[in-house]
Amino acid sequence: MDAIDLKILDQLSYDSKITLQRLSEHIGLSPSPLQARVKKLEKEGYIRGYAARLDYTKIGQDHIAFVQVTLSDTRANALADFNTAVHQLKSIEQCHMIAGSFDYLLKVRTRDIRTYRTELAEKISSLPHVASTSTFVSMETVRE
Repeated sequence: MDAIDLKILDQLSYDSKITLQRLSEHIGLSPSPLQARVKKLEKEGYIRGYAARLDYTKIGQDHIAFVQVTLSDTRANALADFNTAVHQLKSIEQCHMIAGSFDYLLKVRTRDIRTYRTELAEKISSLPHVASTSTFVSMETVRE
């Protein structure tokens, strides 16, 4: 990993659909060696995939809540159970284990507050070992 690789990663994280030609102009490297570097970054796992940035307002999924989750059990098996179960809920966009006064922070995306309330009551609160939750609703997304 060198400065050129970092420039490639930076550019692709901003615009993953950039053409090889435009990317080579930004990086200052001809297309052939640039393509080889990109393939190597993919093969080595620095690039895990490519994704579209969606307009969640247009598709009706612009309600975001951040949920602090405290578990009743934090032994390895309990954490593994929770981690596995989180992957089953499509509404959970991100899940982070936290060092602090609670155990996990979830970013949950739903259509509206009513849908979120149902998701919390029926699914999130039923995840393995959940003792309590606390919700913070996003008023506006300033930067993603």
